[in-house]
Amino acid sequence: MTNIRTGGSHVVEQLQRHGVRTVFGLHGAHLDSLFQACRTDGVRVIDTRNEMSAGHAAEGYARVSGTLGVAFVTAGGGFTNAMTSLANAKLDRTPVLYLTSSAPRIAEETNTLQAGFDQVAMAAPVTKWAYRVQAGENVARVVAQSIRIATAAPQGPVLLDIPWDLLTAPVDCDDTFGARTMLPPSIGNHTVDRILALIEAAKRPLILVGADALRDEARDSLRRLSDATGAAVMADFHGLGALSRLEPVRAAGLLQNLATLPEGAKPDLLLMFGLRFGMMTRHGSGELLRHDTTVVQVDADAREIGRLQPVTLGLVADVPSTLTALADQATTWRWPNRSAWHAQLSAAKRRRLELITTQAAAEKGPRLHPLHASRAVADRVDPTVTVVADGALCLTWLTEVIADAQPNAFLGHGYLGSMGSGFGVAIGAAVADAERGRRTLLVTGDGSVGYSLADFDTLVRHAIPLVVVVMNNRSWGATQHFQEMTAGPGNVISTPLPNGSYHAVATALGALGFGVADAKELKAALDRAFAAQRPTCLDVEVDLAPIPPEEKVMMGMDPFADGATTNNKISDTHN
Repeated sequence: MTNIRTGGSHVVEQLQRHGVRTVFGLHGAHLDSLFQACRTDGVRVIDTRNEMSAGHAAEGYARVSGTLGVAFVTAGGGFTNAMTSLANAKLDRTPVLYLTSSAPRIAEETNTLQAGFDQVAMAAPVTKWAYRVQAGENVARVVAQSIRIATAAPQGPVLLDIPWDLLTAPVDCDDTFGARTMLPPSIGNHTVDRILALIEAAKRPLILVGADALRDEARDSLRRLSDATGAAVMADFHGLGALSRLEPVRAAGLLQNLATLPEGAKPDLLLMFGLRFGMMTRHGSGELLRHDTTVVQVDADAREIGRLQPVTLGLVADVPSTLTALADQATTWRWPNRSAWHAQLSAAKRRRLELITTQAAAEKGPRLHPLHASRAVADRVDPTVTVVADGALCLTWLTEVIADAQPNAFLGHGYLGSMGSGFGVAIGAAVADAERGRRTLLVTGDGSVGYSLADFDTLVRHAIPLVVVVMNNRSWGATQHFQEMTAGPGNVISTPLPNGSYHAVATALGALGFGVADAKELKAALDRAFAAQRPTCLDVEVDLAPIPPEEKVMMGMDPFADGATTNNKISDTHN
């Protein structure tokens, strides 16, 4: 039986067979066959104002939905615009399929439009797989292969380059490659019992989770494992949403809370599920994760096991299936009472908040303190809300208060630390959340939002009810802090951003917009924004001067240094 359609139509057929109903992109002539097939086959296309946003939106969609994200990025400049997203997805292990095109094969080496370089070679270092399709009859098979590679653990991005002539020409293609029969790597019963025995013997067991624990099956299994064993749970930025289904007494917040645990109250067993050693763990220094602690690390990538410090037991396995196996077996064991351990963790969380609150009270400035702004935002968040944070200062201030709000997910810069990625990520997250009856909130700095201001138009055209809170300190705040700490307050260059009314820009593009000056106004504006169910921008005037604790740690300072000392070193360019 023949199945003759354009190559682009076969691509979209494969996407649908694998459950894809929404893609993100920006139109280009090379990809028109894909766009036309989406139009006729009922696949929703969210077209952004640049390919950077499209790639990041596909990331956000994948991270919140737990499924494959898809980005259409046209040849040449469209492809290069998406390179940051490719690198971001590779480092964060996000399953995204980037579909691009290139010049017709007959036009190679002719100096034709949007050609002259090897897109696959450029993408190879920042993808799990990059490939250029060579024959039309292979289109469906290679698309299916790309999806399997992207979604297999450890997950990650795939770039598929399909030349223009293969997308537009009629071709007879076998579309029956849609079946997915992969089973994730799992652990055996003996290993399950060994890990449970370690938990049983521990006095202060602590589970640490990363992004792999965000998938629905992992969240449920994490809750069951914590309920049964009494083990408390902390997360890095990537895994914070996994805490939203836990009992509050065992949801111990972000990993940084370990820094305020007193001696004698440190965990004696750490179980790492998809949480990687790196900056969040103070690079294996032992300051947060002590070297004399029993450590069990589960990760789908063998390269991550014991990367920066020794582990007692390392397992190369799928995180969700491992959590499920442990939770299933844990219900058959008897477990000790761990209420004293939970009380110690709760006291440490309160102590950290008291320290930072006292510090903020001493840092009185002309505008809203960023901690108070972050608290107002966190008060509006619950497990039905996904929070995306972009901008070094607003991210680090928000981490001090967001954990107890138990958001559905908390998406930050990721391992690439790419400023300006948040707007695109939030677009994809908001689309995924809307499909599930949830809401999305983007908290961004005034520097970061400048990358994607035109995408307020994207939100309006596609009726995406994203609420954008701009923490406006009129500066590239973290880098200005760095300059003033290292070069002195009189040597600031290229960091102030004295102009800008971001809510006015949003309003001009058809969104709602509000200027906000204090915490009371911010809470009222957030209520209005969520009630409106429309794209909305809240432009919040916040002080530049205060330095968040985690930024102080990165600068080699005491994270809870006296607020007055901090203000003597950092100026407020608003004055």
